[in-house]
Amino acid sequence: MIRLLTGAALLAMPAAAMAQDVQADPLAAEDDGGCCSFTFPRPSTEEIVVRGSGVLRPADSDTVQTSSLIAYPEQGLGARIENRLRDEAGIVQFRRSDGRSAHPTSQGVTLRGLGGNASARALVTLDGVPQADPFGGWVAWSAYDAINLGGILVTRGGGSGTDGPGALAGTIGLHSSMTDGVEASAAYGSRDGLDFSASAGGELGRGQVAIDGRYSRGDGFIPVAEAQRGLVDRPAPYEQGGLGVRLRFDAGADSRVEASLRGFADRRDRGTDFTASKTDGIDASLRFVHDPVGATQWLALAYVQVRDFESGFASVAAGRNSVAPALFQRVPATGLGARFELRPAIGGTNPLRVGADWRRTTGRTEEDFFFSGTIPGRHRIAGGSSDTVGAFAEWTAGDADNGLLWTLSGRIDHWWLGAGYRLERNIGGTTITDLNFNARQGWEGSGRAGLRWTSDALSLRAAAYRGWRLPTLNELYRPFRVGAEVTMANEMLEPERLWGGEVGIDWTQGGTKLSATLFANHLSNAIANVTLAPNLNQRQNLDAIDSKGIEFAAEQRIGPATLRATYAFTDAEVDAKGAAAALDGRKPAQIAKHGGSLSLRGNGSGPLDGFATLRYIGKQNEDDLGLLVLDDALTLDAGLSWRISDAIRIEARGENLFDELVPAAISSAGIVERATPRTLWVGLRATF
Repeated sequence: MIRLLTGAALLAMPAAAMAQDVQADPLAAEDDGGCCSFTFPRPSTEEIVVRGSGVLRPADSDTVQTSSLIAYPEQGLGARIENRLRDEAGIVQFRRSDGRSAHPTSQGVTLRGLGGNASARALVTLDGVPQADPFGGWVAWSAYDAINLGGILVTRGGGSGTDGPGALAGTIGLHSSMTDGVEASAAYGSRDGLDFSASAGGELGRGQVAIDGRYSRGDGFIPVAEAQRGLVDRPAPYEQGGLGVRLRFDAGADSRVEASLRGFADRRDRGTDFTASKTDGIDASLRFVHDPVGATQWLALAYVQVRDFESGFASVAAGRNSVAPALFQRVPATGLGARFELRPAIGGTNPLRVGADWRRTTGRTEEDFFFSGTIPGRHRIAGGSSDTVGAFAEWTAGDADNGLLWTLSGRIDHWWLGAGYRLERNIGGTTITDLNFNARQGWEGSGRAGLRWTSDALSLRAAAYRGWRLPTLNELYRPFRVGAEVTMANEMLEPERLWGGEVGIDWTQGGTKLSATLFANHLSNAIANVTLAPNLNQRQNLDAIDSKGIEFAAEQRIGPATLRATYAFTDAEVDAKGAAAALDGRKPAQIAKHGGSLSLRGNGSGPLDGFATLRYIGKQNEDDLGLLVLDDALTLDAGLSWRISDAIRIEARGENLFDELVPAAISSAGIVERATPRTLWVGLRATF
């Protein structure tokens, strides 16, 4: 048996597997009192037991909903988390481009057709800490490049009150892993791309320390489709890097202190002058965990998230032969939070979770616009604050292996929106707008009820849930303009509220796994950019988005490899009246009806290993009225590795090997922006 110990991770997966339904064994813990253990079969007779610490999550509570475990990393050099998530059908990012070329403010993520907005409707966490940008709600995926991740847990469907508000469409939990030894890689890729990463860790006194870092850069590609380019279009370079330090120390019997500090920097360009962007971030967390086996367990967590984002926006003339600055934006923002959770011992186990948490976000946008040449004529500042305090309880009981397992959770939150503001003035002159918005507050409830019945190879499951999301400061207070399109803010936006449910079936026999899930969601007060007149939009609460569909997953071990297929059919429709009546019955923007992937991956047991992944995404609307359509796309990624010694591997990897044109955006003028073209990588990976 191979046993991997993680410092602040919930789980890690064997490199042989891409993703699978959660099959957890809470009784597998044997040594130093971690709260959770997960046992996964390998193609051979070995087992991998992965021990979690730092997150007091019952091992079985998420299995009543569709859950997938994703091993990371296993795609090799140059791999990115946001692209790895695309292998799971039903996970939708607002743009099809990744963190090397997408605008940072367009990197929201959602599931199950609840799209049409760049703010994330799925809750992304890292070791239990929320990761959405405090001001805008988007996700800085490049911030995780420098983290040694052990695994990703994707839970579809909302209502997980223990995770906190924001988990409308589901939760994407990233879990770090404490390095033991030294791991390093270096790669060279297309368009002069460079990618370096390193992790080092080991014992330090009565604990562990790990240091992780990554640096990547590239000259980039021209974002605009070839037939539409003009003199102003050029490659869009990127440069990104980060460094993190994690500490874990014993603090008495069955207790430990875990501390994390990491920072990252992200520099991108949009392929024309005046479009450079940069994001700098620093995150820190401190956690105390007490988790004796068979006794009362508890966790205390505090964290801070600091972001400083800057971006330029350009106005490109018809014919794309000249460009001028249109807006320069700077967004400082801060997120603060704390959490306490208690798991009392009841009958020698810990089926109950009770706790409370608090999250505060503050931020503002500072913008220069109305340029004359390169000199701005006006300045805008807008922002505010939000607070959420909540309490939760969850009970999970039954037999996860053979019998009935059920879970019931509930949560109550009180939210506050502090007094917001928006000031616009002529630079060096008069004030145009000086608005102050009244503070608001309210209560929201959320929760989940679910059950899973297992008999030998067959499992049946069902769940119903309610979730909610508070509008971001960006949605409330910041108007913006893209080309001729103006979108007004709306300080009176109400929280989004979701009711949903699902039923599913899983079958596992030997090396074969099959899963199917039917789901239905009703998202009331859905926030969307609503067209009011030509070139004039406003963020508004729609009556609802109704989304229903089916998700399939199939996996088969074939000798030293695993074949996995996923498919999602999503039928989403807008329910709207009043000013948004033109949207009634239309599909939400940025949601495809069909999506899927097919992957073949080796298990790393021999000197040669590799993978190949086909991804398909169907057509989707770019705008709310469905006047602009992004075509479907089929892409192929593949990689090979050769272990030349116990410590050294040579790797080669390709992205979008067909060089498929993948439309990522289309402007009102019909200009198509593309996602990553064919990109090749070759390099070395060393482990000591």
